[in-house]
Amino acid sequence: MSENRKVFVKTYGCQMNVYDSERMVAALGPTGYTQTDRVEDADMILLNTCHIREKAAEKVYSELGRLKPLKRDNPDLVIGVAGCVAQAEGEEILRRQPLVDLVVGPQAYHRLPALEQAARAGAKPVDTEFPEEDKFSHLPRGPKMRRAPSAFLTVQEGCDKFCAFCVVPYTRGAEVSRPAERILDEARDLVDRGVREITLLGQNVNAYHGPASGGEWSLAQLIGALADIDGLLRIRFTTSHPNDMQDDLIEAFGSSEKLMPYLHLPVQSGSDRILKAMNRRHTAQNYIDLIERIRTARPDLLLSGDFIVGFPGETEADFQDTLRLVEAVGYGQAYSFKYSARPGTPAAERDEVSDVDKTDRLARLQALLSAQQKAAQEAMVGREVKVLFEKTGRQSGQLVGKSEYLHAVHATCDSARIGAVVPVRITSAAPNSLAGEVI
Repeated sequence: MSENRKVFVKTYGCQMNVYDSERMVAALGPTGYTQTDRVEDADMILLNTCHIREKAAEKVYSELGRLKPLKRDNPDLVIGVAGCVAQAEGEEILRRQPLVDLVVGPQAYHRLPALEQAARAGAKPVDTEFPEEDKFSHLPRGPKMRRAPSAFLTVQEGCDKFCAFCVVPYTRGAEVSRPAERILDEARDLVDRGVREITLLGQNVNAYHGPASGGEWSLAQLIGALADIDGLLRIRFTTSHPNDMQDDLIEAFGSSEKLMPYLHLPVQSGSDRILKAMNRRHTAQNYIDLIERIRTARPDLLLSGDFIVGFPGETEADFQDTLRLVEAVGYGQAYSFKYSARPGTPAAERDEVSDVDKTDRLARLQALLSAQQKAAQEAMVGREVKVLFEKTGRQSGQLVGKSEYLHAVHATCDSARIGAVVPVRITSAAPNSLAGEVI
């Protein structure tokens, strides 16, 4: 086969999977692969899967079924399943869908070239082990090409919280933090390639405790070191757990100009009884008090959150507690879902709330959250924000970027300003974006 091979990667789920997909492509680069956006042109197809949403595995099998004609027309095509569904299903994927040639979990991407070679030899390898070596120290960063102005950077993986509804501890493993100097090196490399904003990623990113000179660094210490990098203009992080929001990180929101005033901090429920059943290890009042402390440090903070309705045992009274928490906190953005069981998690063995009640509660919660988001969007009209323009818009002469509050903003501006932070006065608000004029 020609050394000029092409790999197509379909990414599901979270930002960490987006980051992982980039690193998988980079890992395959030395073996002759370049990335393609056309699945029909691929010599290798990788599905980088997510196990968070309902029926995630079934959706992967459906996608694999759609790939059958490509495999039939090109028997040399290698098809791989990666990510959290791969970790959870393992050998079962090969049994249910024989066209799959390899299965690789999130901790083994650095071994992807060897797995691909084994697959071409007919071995059908499955690698879902949690290796002792740090996969990031083996994964290359890819060619020195220019990058988009914003980039993700994984600093921590895994979770030790064991929330009753969550599969992450089983698919991503225990909490592991990357060494600080390796993160700083990667950040400098990204900035050299044109990146101006970095979002630090982790399943529990604010639990970061990476090895550094003089001991372990907290996430706040890492952010402080990143802020010293010339050319890096903005820093964000996601996703956080309320129990890991330490004092120095709260203080960083008030003291670091490069740390943006946006925080995604899931609470999941406003009922103490349900929070205990979820094994969240905090109360609703703990969360409300924490938000007040963070807003004292950064009054203009825009808050985002996650909510699950219909968790096993949830009553109407529990749900009303959630609505009261939402009203007390006020969200600029939020994600909300009906509970769905994940096999192997403690909550999967419990009696579920009826789907009728779940649907009704979700509709009421989303109505409240949508009203809050609309009010937050409309409150931006007339304000001046700083927009990092990232790409051209749909209309001629239009650029699209993000405000410091992670609002999508579009304005008429010269394309030479892509990658620059530009002051913009907001003139109108839509449900999911803002329009403005360059000042």
